[in-house]
Amino acid sequence: MSSIPWSISEDSLDVNFSVPQLLRLRFTRDCFGSDWESLMPLFHSDSGRARLQWWIDESVANAQPMLVPSIQRRLQEHASALELVSDLHIVPGGEQVKNDTKYVDQIFSTIERDGLDRRSYILAVGGGALLDAVGYAASIAHRGIRLVRFPTTTLAQADSGVGVKNAINAFGKKNWKGTFGVPWGVVNDQGLLSKLSDRDFRAGFSESVKVSLLKSPSAFRFLCQHAKDIAQRDWTAVMPAIRSSVLMHLHHITHGGDPFEMQEARPLDFGHWSAHKLEQITGYQLRHGEAVSIGVALDTLYSHLMFGLDRQDALNAVQALLDLHLPIYDPALAANTVFEGLEEFRQHLGGRLTLTMLKGLGNVHVVHDVDQTVMEESIRWLSRINASQTALVS
Repeated sequence: MSSIPWSISEDSLDVNFSVPQLLRLRFTRDCFGSDWESLMPLFHSDSGRARLQWWIDESVANAQPMLVPSIQRRLQEHASALELVSDLHIVPGGEQVKNDTKYVDQIFSTIERDGLDRRSYILAVGGGALLDAVGYAASIAHRGIRLVRFPTTTLAQADSGVGVKNAINAFGKKNWKGTFGVPWGVVNDQGLLSKLSDRDFRAGFSESVKVSLLKSPSAFRFLCQHAKDIAQRDWTAVMPAIRSSVLMHLHHITHGGDPFEMQEARPLDFGHWSAHKLEQITGYQLRHGEAVSIGVALDTLYSHLMFGLDRQDALNAVQALLDLHLPIYDPALAANTVFEGLEEFRQHLGGRLTLTMLKGLGNVHVVHDVDQTVMEESIRWLSRINASQTALVS
């Protein structure tokens, strides 16, 4: 037996340690149909059947009326291995589920009533907001119940589905209450995207543009080349873009990217300081992905003006967002209120303000202040581009 690597007489100890984590990511085409068998290994039980509780986004259930019957059929077929502890629970998605605490309270009370424990499974089928709310409850109950996410939006499949953040809104601020928790599993299923509206379908690719700017010039060039195809739902372009984006996010999280935000910088939040504030200012009329599109466009132009990001690369990023049919400007951006987002962003992380900007494609630059005059110039530039989308070279 090895000895303890410090003396019992020491009075001051700083001990580094790490906890092994495993995140299981699966790509499927028909997760509640022909691909269900491939997901069965996710549900392990030391004794008897794995106990499952399901939460489903109401808008997804309405858009895909065969979804609930398909899930029920799979559970019946595997009744010897899987125990459904209560009926499938359908709750509103979108910011409503994060703004009204009655829904999280409902999840808590249902977990307690069904007697779930740390080796039970909570399965969440929905967009990012629903995954956030269910994940928040799952990470708190018993200090963590196994969570399996089935993201149903391009935004969640490309980004937040593999993230370790769970949160609800409070005090008029986005994600003010939250936890960190690694999901037990994430299932990115192509079929679950089939009924998205064009608006929701396109909104997710703002995060793809963001992460490619930060991480991969080749992925960025792919998006610039295929943005129009993606907007038209050409699956030969859509699925590679989603897979590339989620794998870049996952690599950042799992390879020294500070997933629990103990450090100052949050590179994956490029463009988000204004995006979160724009959502709030517009009463969440802007989708998260749409607000991120505006925020990414803004910080990309600012990065050109302040830090030398190549002008054509900056304009290509804005053009890619336009080709994806995403907004690059909103009148709320011109209000000084948007700059309150800087302080709210700082508070959310703690310490001094820390933002990620770009010196070049894949070349990030951390800053601790914003030149408001130059940022306002960037806003005016975006406004001109938005007013005349042929003005990208002006």
